[in-house]
Amino acid sequence: MKIYTDGFFSVDPKHGFLPIKEPLASLPEAYAALQALIDAMPIRKADNSPGLLAEERAFEKAALALPNYREVVKGESDPFVLAALFRSYSFIASAYTLAPAHHHYIKTGKYGQAHAVLPKNIAQAFVAVAEKLDVFPWLDYHYAYSLGNYQKRNKDEGFAWTNLSMAAKFSGMDDERGFIMLHVDINQYSPDLVKAVFGLTAEGVDEHTTSSLQLMAATLHKMNARRKLMWEASRWKHYNDFRVFIMGVKGNLDIFPNGLLYEGVWEEPRAYRGQTGAQDNIIPTADIASGVIHYYPENQLTTYLMDLRQYRPKCVQQFFQALTKAMEKNPLVERLAAENNFDGMEHLMQVYEEIYLFRNGHWQFVQKYIMQNTAYPRATGGTPITSWIPNQIKAVLKAMHVLAAALAKSPRWDKTAWQEGFDRKVKLLNKQLALVAIDAFDPEEIFKLNLSHGLQDY
Repeated sequence: MKIYTDGFFSVDPKHGFLPIKEPLASLPEAYAALQALIDAMPIRKADNSPGLLAEERAFEKAALALPNYREVVKGESDPFVLAALFRSYSFIASAYTLAPAHHHYIKTGKYGQAHAVLPKNIAQAFVAVAEKLDVFPWLDYHYAYSLGNYQKRNKDEGFAWTNLSMAAKFSGMDDERGFIMLHVDINQYSPDLVKAVFGLTAEGVDEHTTSSLQLMAATLHKMNARRKLMWEASRWKHYNDFRVFIMGVKGNLDIFPNGLLYEGVWEEPRAYRGQTGAQDNIIPTADIASGVIHYYPENQLTTYLMDLRQYRPKCVQQFFQALTKAMEKNPLVERLAAENNFDGMEHLMQVYEEIYLFRNGHWQFVQKYIMQNTAYPRATGGTPITSWIPNQIKAVLKAMHVLAAALAKSPRWDKTAWQEGFDRKVKLLNKQLALVAIDAFDPEEIFKLNLSHGLQDY
């Protein structure tokens, strides 16, 4: 595997999926008015006073007065300045368009419609910087909301979410910080995940397969331990304080019934998916490397999943393409079976177990943070709430089942114990899907099933 980089991200065993250094905290002086708007925007500002988003129509008025920086943006080449500009315009575009939906939610408990037009002074500069980075002009996970948005409070300490702050924010409250900075926290272990993948794809060094799988399983285990901290990092009852601002246009017809017109750029409206944890790289990397990707169901939900591959920096997309090609050339399960490598198979089963726990834990987040907070049926990425993650849980369960058949030849494989745990996973998912198929289902009853099956995330 070669290293893929755009000058901001570098997918390699040193940096993993994090930026090569800390993102800029603020924009250069040439963009003073833009930075001032970002600082004044949050519902609660850094000094705890109400920001522009706290008052209906206040942010839109301020945003319309922003200078059009399109020509200045066109002259930029520094990848860290471009990333900070993309982050800033992403936040401003989402805040401007979705402010009405937010205030309607405060009044009624339901999301309202967004503005259908992004003004010229924002749209032209936003599209200009998006073209520089070769990404879609909408709030994303990498450059904007998460990985390119962190600041260390204590520069000498690590990536624990408690040590991270957001450079740009919507609510300005601690639940938003905990929610998205925990994603950065989890990615602190991504260098080892990439290292493991590099080991699996190295040609002619099959002796590294077992150790690479062992490293992958151990790394995913660490990531899952950090992921579970979401329950304390961001209280589920407060998710809707900021959730509407990370909604996308595509798939959210109730909020954007006619798409979004980028004034002064295109004559027809555009629709892009919103910021979502599904744009993170950890599980897609694990799926491709471990072979779970071969068990994705052939349906519209998988089409959505593959569509989200585009909502990443080009260097990450190139990494995925190269990884897919390498693993198709030398499929992991076939390689292990041909060598009767039972140690490798056991480590691979541990990888599958961690992928399952990651996805089932995420599914529990959906049950609590979303389904118990709102009846709105779409995720921020525009995908259906009740079937999106279960679609991928089914894939890893199928991968487990196939691998278990190969492991049956191992003299130390405890098939009975494994089968018991596997059956609990299948029964839990089937019962939950049966409940969500009912029109007036109770989200709490779905969540309680996790505990009764011994699979509660915390």
